[in-house]
Amino acid sequence: MSVHDGHRARMRERFLQNGLEGYAEHEALEMLLYHCTPRGDTNDLAHRLIWEFGSLPQVLEASAEELQKVEGVGKRIAESLCFFAAFCRYYYVKQAQEEGIPLNSVRDSGKYLWPYFMGQQNEVVYLLCLDGKSKVLACKKLGEGSINSAAISVRKIVEVALAVNASAVILAHNHPSGLAVPSGEDTQTTAVIAKALRTVDVALRDHLVFSRTDFVSMRESGYYDPMLIYDLA
Repeated sequence: MSVHDGHRARMRERFLQNGLEGYAEHEALEMLLYHCTPRGDTNDLAHRLIWEFGSLPQVLEASAEELQKVEGVGKRIAESLCFFAAFCRYYYVKQAQEEGIPLNSVRDSGKYLWPYFMGQQNEVVYLLCLDGKSKVLACKKLGEGSINSAAISVRKIVEVALAVNASAVILAHNHPSGLAVPSGEDTQTTAVIAKALRTVDVALRDHLVFSRTDFVSMRESGYYDPMLIYDLA
């Protein structure tokens, strides 16, 4: 057994006894790297990755291309780290789906939608469809890019809502490299979508904007007023 193998064995034993409690970020990343680096020292590489990106979350949010620019990171390691980040997001999405609780508040809606945006590097748009009791019928990805992107048409939003017989929907998108502050275009597009949904008796309950660490309800913050949409109709 090599020196590195002995170190790995001790790290694994420590984890089995105490979980990740008390681990530094580089130690947790070092152990993660064991799964894609069968032999050798991953401690230096873990330090290098965190030095390059600033923190463990930022390492896991980096693209495969960005990761491979770091010395010692090949395609296999980059793909493994990206897969782990995607798997974490998948786990939290599935957990939220299994809970099956009605989304009666902005907090509940934000908590449900949060996992969909974890670690996303691009702007992504989702439509959360609800029944008359605020139970989730579906959460559909509408596309990547700005909420104002031509690829995300109002017609597509209406079709998705009607396909699951939704009574209400919540629109959600993220600002991956900025603040969770709706833009002027976000406000205008939300009004257009709300009017279109109203013609088929589907209410746009809210539009949530997410950043890496926060989210904003356009309705609660005054960027979107359903009653004003009705008045303008």
